[in-house]
Amino acid sequence: MKTRGDQQTSRNFVSHKWTFLLCISSFCAGLLFTNRMWTVSDSKLITRPTALESEGLKLVSEGCDLRKLQMKNVKRDPKQIFGEVSKTHEAIQTLDKTISSLEMELAAARSIQESVVNGSPISEEDTRSSSEKRKYLMVVGVNTAFSSRKRRDSVRATWMPQGEKRKKLEEEKGIIMRFVIGHSATVGGILDRAIEAEDRKHGDFLRLDHVEGYLELSAKTKTYFATAVTMWDAEFYIKVDDDVHVNIATLGHTLVRHRKKKRVYIGCMKSGPVLAQKGVRYHEPEYWKFGESGNKYFRHATGQLYAISKDLATYISLNQHVLHKYANEDVSLGSWFIGLDVEHIDDRRLCCGTPPDCEWKAQAGNICVASFDWTCSGICRSVNRIKEVHRRCGEGENAVWSATF
Repeated sequence: MKTRGDQQTSRNFVSHKWTFLLCISSFCAGLLFTNRMWTVSDSKLITRPTALESEGLKLVSEGCDLRKLQMKNVKRDPKQIFGEVSKTHEAIQTLDKTISSLEMELAAARSIQESVVNGSPISEEDTRSSSEKRKYLMVVGVNTAFSSRKRRDSVRATWMPQGEKRKKLEEEKGIIMRFVIGHSATVGGILDRAIEAEDRKHGDFLRLDHVEGYLELSAKTKTYFATAVTMWDAEFYIKVDDDVHVNIATLGHTLVRHRKKKRVYIGCMKSGPVLAQKGVRYHEPEYWKFGESGNKYFRHATGQLYAISKDLATYISLNQHVLHKYANEDVSLGSWFIGLDVEHIDDRRLCCGTPPDCEWKAQAGNICVASFDWTCSGICRSVNRIKEVHRRCGEGENAVWSATF
């Protein structure tokens, strides 16, 4: 029994010893194997970051750097901030002017292209770039018709200078004045020949590529602005009817107050009813677009006289093929500016009444820009009365020549 116990103890001892040695060997082998595997894995997994990732890591590391954050959050000098804001504003203004100039070039190019396609003659003035053109204060387009010869003569005899005076007005004051008219349905007919003869005598017409007609006034207005802005580089473009009295110097002084504004629409703003009944004057066939029956139009300038800045005239020229025309010309113009960043200037001096209204205002030192009768949408019997209005409400013969714009 004793011998067997000793043998068993000896076997257990051998087993424990070998077991211990095997454990140590296994542990060492495991360490060696594990270290090798980690080395291989690391070499395979670690890759060089891309430029974008490096930039991101750099931004993150900078963002976590408290010292750099403190440096960035140091209070800056208000004068320095104001200077940087001013520089940015100037850069934006320069960019706006560049864009506006490019738009003018594009409009001129389009006009020339259309003239070539339609076979219309192109003057040397039309082919000049906008940078080469003379800068004018305003272009005054007097809307007229074939049947209005007597009205035109009455305007020539009162507030529109003629001959050398008109040329002097253009050269010295930068004011262009023209009667605006298209052509008849029969091109080259008796009506067109009469206008051509009148133009040879006075040289004060702007002929449009437009078929005349009372129901086509919206189209005529659009064509006028699109044509005028390509022919003359002016600050303002004005439309006035040929039965309205105008004080040119007062108009110029009124406009220069707004010359620093980019997009202005100047006139006597109104909001008349939308007339759905057929057969009445100023009927609006598209009345349903303005809401329920009895609604009024949006604010727009009355059609006897209004002015728009160069940017708006350019906008009309560039988009003339998609601008919608309503039945009434003044409503159409107002609708073109509804969705734009345009400043509406409501100046009641552009819609004074005839004497005694404009006379009282002139005596009080508040000379009117334009005078007419609301009941006639112009001066009633203007051929006979415009001279009287001019005598009693005019600004004086030398006003425009002594004016500085």
